[in-house]
Amino acid sequence: MTLPNIFWIVPAAGIITIIFAIFLIRNVMKRPTGTPKMKEIGDIIFKGAWAFLKRQYSTIAIFSVAIAAIIGVLVGVLGHTGVEQFGYSAMDVGWRTSVAFLVGAFCSGLAGFIGMYIAVKSNVRCAAAAQKSLKEAVEVALRGGAVSGFLITALSLIGVTIIFFAYGGNTNPQIAPHLIVGFGFGASFVALFAQLGGGIYTKAADVGADLVGKVESGIPEDDPRNPAVIADLVGDNVGDCAGRGADLFESTAAENIGAMILGVMAYLATNNVAWILFPLCVRGFGMIASMVGLLCVRAKENENAMNALNRGYFVAIALSVVGLAITVYFMLNNWWLFGAGLVGIVASIVIVFVTQYYTEWRYRPVRDIAEASKTGPATNIIMGMSVGFSTTLATALIIGISLLLSYWLGTQSGVSGAGAFGTAVATMGMLMTCPYVLSMDTFGPITDNANGINEMAGAGEDVRKITDRLDAVGNTTKALTKGYAMVSAGLAAFLLFQAYIDRVNLIRPENPLTSVNLANISVFVGALLAAMIVYLFSAWAIKAVGKTASKIIEEVRRQFRADPEILNPKDPAHPHQPDYARCVDITTKAGLREMIAPGLLPILGPVVIGVVFKYLAKIPSLSAMNIDAAMVVAAVLMVGTIGGIMMASFMNNGGGAWDNAKKMIEDGQLKDENGNVLGKKSFAHQAAVVGDTLGDPLKDTAGPSLHVLIKLLATITLVLCPLFI
Repeated sequence: MTLPNIFWIVPAAGIITIIFAIFLIRNVMKRPTGTPKMKEIGDIIFKGAWAFLKRQYSTIAIFSVAIAAIIGVLVGVLGHTGVEQFGYSAMDVGWRTSVAFLVGAFCSGLAGFIGMYIAVKSNVRCAAAAQKSLKEAVEVALRGGAVSGFLITALSLIGVTIIFFAYGGNTNPQIAPHLIVGFGFGASFVALFAQLGGGIYTKAADVGADLVGKVESGIPEDDPRNPAVIADLVGDNVGDCAGRGADLFESTAAENIGAMILGVMAYLATNNVAWILFPLCVRGFGMIASMVGLLCVRAKENENAMNALNRGYFVAIALSVVGLAITVYFMLNNWWLFGAGLVGIVASIVIVFVTQYYTEWRYRPVRDIAEASKTGPATNIIMGMSVGFSTTLATALIIGISLLLSYWLGTQSGVSGAGAFGTAVATMGMLMTCPYVLSMDTFGPITDNANGINEMAGAGEDVRKITDRLDAVGNTTKALTKGYAMVSAGLAAFLLFQAYIDRVNLIRPENPLTSVNLANISVFVGALLAAMIVYLFSAWAIKAVGKTASKIIEEVRRQFRADPEILNPKDPAHPHQPDYARCVDITTKAGLREMIAPGLLPILGPVVIGVVFKYLAKIPSLSAMNIDAAMVVAAVLMVGTIGGIMMASFMNNGGGAWDNAKKMIEDGQLKDENGNVLGKKSFAHQAAVVGDTLGDPLKDTAGPSLHVLIKLLATITLVLCPLFI
């Protein structure tokens, strides 16, 4: 196989990105860490996050090795994998899939660790920078977040490229993408547990700290007298940094592999390997475009920091369009597919602004929730539910229109199978700015931690105003990333669904799967069970947060009762210190224990459904039902994806709106009928805190975990296709 000349961009972008990340690490790490008290708090947060991650990844590692062994045995024993004609035995495919799974799992775990480590080291430096200026604080937070964003995307690109060629990409490029699907499954497997476990931890600590601290005791957020405050700050890192890092690593890996599988049909029609390698090259140009965009961010002292971040984002978008045009010209020479890629890029811009509309306090949805808080928690919750559900309209329209347009543009290319490939190009176009968007996401927890550190270290009110502003922007950037991940998951869902069909047809070419008939009773039941998996998973994830938060609330109350001087010291110069470590330990143990059941549900669910219907199809008395287990699993994949996207839209945007409605009141932006400011400790603020605690497990635990669930349903069915056939 002769590689296209432009393929040099893949290794070059990978190496340049790693060098760029090292530059960012040095730039951030040389910044001052502030006062000794600030450094002490930062060290405590790091120790707590590191302790959780060690326990979490030890648990995940055990599960990963077990799953890898099971996959190898199942694929090897079942025998027929569809690639025997190319010289691969079933056992050969089995061990290759197992190794790919372990490599994907390891890289996903490494991505999560990198995200957490650099973010924790950046937060205290961001807190110190805020004592100088808003400009410096924005720069530290964004560059600290960018280390995670760029290293994660580089790991994903390099990992997929290496394993593709290691598994015969040079000799059998049409088969290698099918052999590396285990890499995507391993990444998805680790990402689900990382996101779920971290999300349970962070929101249980957050809810516990808010309800006992703000509502019951009337003390400020991140007040050092609150025993749960360190656990809350640790949670921002293990949930929003480590969890999201693993999430987007698996997103880019799984979607790259799916796009490469779809490129196989066009490769067979044209004998041009560029169709398979195209997704890798587009990602390479996107990483370079994101670097330039990041370096263009220059915040001004008196502006909303979101405006500065948006400027950098638009630079990255503009350069991505140029990179997409270059890649299409040299690899495919088909401008219809350039149009499909533009659809994905435009979709990424639209979802950013739609998410901002629903989650920023400047716009009506958040202001409506804040106004509803005047009359109590019930009206706050009712209004927030309404806002969350209404966001599904925009989500469905963006995904639906993007899929229709990109598919149509693909069909106009004149190449066999290019309709589905058009949706893959749109997904790749959207993911070009993934490094920059992930940088904005990690910006959120860094500024949140910086705000907490300044509060605990007793920084002045002027400094707190800067970090408060950045914290509010961080809430929006986290919401943007979730919207971005959700829509990319929606585009990728069709891509991965098509990849599943291609995989089924490779295994059984004599009986190809060309459509999914929902009028078939078994297929309808499979679809019904898929919707159930989404709802049950969400229920278990939210319940896990509630159970863990209850333990934190009980512990904080116990400490306040046992030592009243924690809240009201007799000698303010020497206050009694709460037992932070106890809350961290409780949250760690409970979070890890509670993540197992919801984590196993989407893994076992489609497998059990597929196997059960496979054996039902063999019962003679049921032959009239025309049961096809492969089609039933296809329905599970389709409906599970649709239900997951809509549920995630409600949770992510509704939760973000609740959070920023609370921030709006805390910033003094809400007034009563007489023009009096309703700020902290007001009745409206207490109602908003209750709404925020409801939104917390939605937007930071169940919602983001659903993004991973969607891709996990696809990767597990790709890997275990032989089970259902």
